[in-house]
Amino acid sequence: MLKSLKLLSDPTRLRILMLVENEGLSVAELQEVLGMGQSRISTQLSQLKMEGLVSDERSGKNNIYTCTADPELMDVARLAAAEVPETAVDEGALRHLLRKRKDSSRAYFDELAGRFGKDYVPGRSWKALAEALIKVLNYQIVADLGAGEGTLAQLLAQRAEKVIAIDLSPKMVEFGQNLATQNGLANLEYRIGDIEEPPIENASLDLAVLSQALHHAEHPQRALDAAFRILKPGGRLIVLDLLQHHFEEARELYADRWLGFSESDLAAMLGKSGFTCIETIVADRETAAPKFQTLLGIGVRPF
Repeated sequence: MLKSLKLLSDPTRLRILMLVENEGLSVAELQEVLGMGQSRISTQLSQLKMEGLVSDERSGKNNIYTCTADPELMDVARLAAAEVPETAVDEGALRHLLRKRKDSSRAYFDELAGRFGKDYVPGRSWKALAEALIKVLNYQIVADLGAGEGTLAQLLAQRAEKVIAIDLSPKMVEFGQNLATQNGLANLEYRIGDIEEPPIENASLDLAVLSQALHHAEHPQRALDAAFRILKPGGRLIVLDLLQHHFEEARELYADRWLGFSESDLAAMLGKSGFTCIETIVADRETAAPKFQTLLGIGVRPF
């Protein structure tokens, strides 16, 4: 018992034990929930297994870990876990993970998307598909938050009644507005502003997009809170950003404030802002180093 208690004095091991108490999880799934590296999690699991607090069982290519600790020890562990703030976040991330598990078609569609473009078919490309989908979008008022020069905003302006492009850089705004004028996009308006406090009226948008902008925010949660505020009830938010990575040079090369986000982190932030019907998926994987991956998140402001 003393050895077990000593093991559980480490917050990471305690968090892992709380997660596997009622649900068998693989190392990869624990990585997603905890946002930690594989080696760190494997080391902690090995120590817990050595003392008989967890056991593992082979399932396909993965080992699935479950809690085998004494019930009396778990009573103490739950009391200790209540003093670790991260455990509440872990619970939300685990719920999101289990929702994804239930989608039996998820793996199939991931594989399907991965094959698109690998085999040459004349005239078929992601660009063509994206252009086609944009043509059938029917949103009245749309905001491109952190728009840069506004390439996405200009594409959206083809169908939307009005598009508002927000960027912090006056030069970007000037450049984008000139392009919109040259191309006759009278329904596209550029405004200088921060994505954490966008100059847009409350409850005025049908759709808001944060495309590769959230990792530049000083406070990403505030940016999502702001997006929730300016959306109408029933309005949607689309987040395209980088999946969590370790390419530190991005801070200098691209002025990135954050090194991407995990699926569970993004889902938790969206939920904290008040969004419902939350979905996340890794939408693209680059093959060239540093092999960035694109994370897609969607949320709805409830009525």
